[in-house]
Amino acid sequence: MQALNQTTVTEFILLGFAPDPRTNPLLFAFFLVFYLLILLSNSLLLTLIHQDSRLHTPMYFFIGVLSMLDVCYTTTTVPQMLVHILSRKRAISFTRCVAQMYIFLLFGVTESWLFSIMSVDRYVAICHPLRYKVIMSRGTCLLMVGVCATYGVVGGLCYTFFAMRLPYCGPNEIDHYFCEVPAVLKLACADTSLNDLVDFITGFNVIVVPLSLVAIVYANIFTAIMKIRSTQGRVKAFSTCTSHITVVTMFAIPCIIMYMSPGSGSLSNSGKKMALFYNIATAFLNPVIYSLRNKDVKNAFLKLVGRSGAPK
Repeated sequence: MQALNQTTVTEFILLGFAPDPRTNPLLFAFFLVFYLLILLSNSLLLTLIHQDSRLHTPMYFFIGVLSMLDVCYTTTTVPQMLVHILSRKRAISFTRCVAQMYIFLLFGVTESWLFSIMSVDRYVAICHPLRYKVIMSRGTCLLMVGVCATYGVVGGLCYTFFAMRLPYCGPNEIDHYFCEVPAVLKLACADTSLNDLVDFITGFNVIVVPLSLVAIVYANIFTAIMKIRSTQGRVKAFSTCTSHITVVTMFAIPCIIMYMSPGSGSLSNSGKKMALFYNIATAFLNPVIYSLRNKDVKNAFLKLVGRSGAPK
């Protein structure tokens, strides 16, 4: 009987925004512009990193990977959301829902671990500057990104497998913009206490552990910075870390609330707002934060558009 009930739901309805003929076109235009800006800003940053030899360093390599991840996981959800804003039928098949959930988590978990790797890069650059290029070789950087991707594959699989193994026998309306684990679990026709436990353990490993690593690394960085005698030197060292700390904070807080709180699917409207923030806003702000405070990126942009930047 459980197997029969599970097969009764062949598609889900994504409620997203309340249908309103007056406001939906405005919402569509707003999110379309935001999505295009995400594609443009991240693509521009990737182009600058690729074209300018001064940006061929481990730090910018990781920033480039971050930009690719932002584009990928945003593209997993936003185009569908745009279609559903103007459409009366907001259905997504069970299979597509599973695929969307997994792909989104894959990129999200990978990004979570990438932040910890980027903090290690800053630690080596500040605390071991003379050995920086030796320690952070290209092979080492590729290996680090490979480890992040492995965590993404395994973490995304754990979340998705345990969520979609449950029976879903109706209702089939997801109070969200896309198939995110906490929102989908609300529709399960079974006890989700095991899922809450699995999600907490998985979330601890893919969110809390990398963020704890970031905190430990930056504690060591700040200790080393305070030993610098020159005030100008301390300010310069701090400035190389502020962008990364800002980006990590914007990403981490909503993710912890969404995925580490038992029964977090009950957050409803606040949960949808947080998902919009870490799905869209952070993907837009990341390249802005990393470029506005960075002279190398500004000079690379001026060189790209044909004006002379700072001397090499």
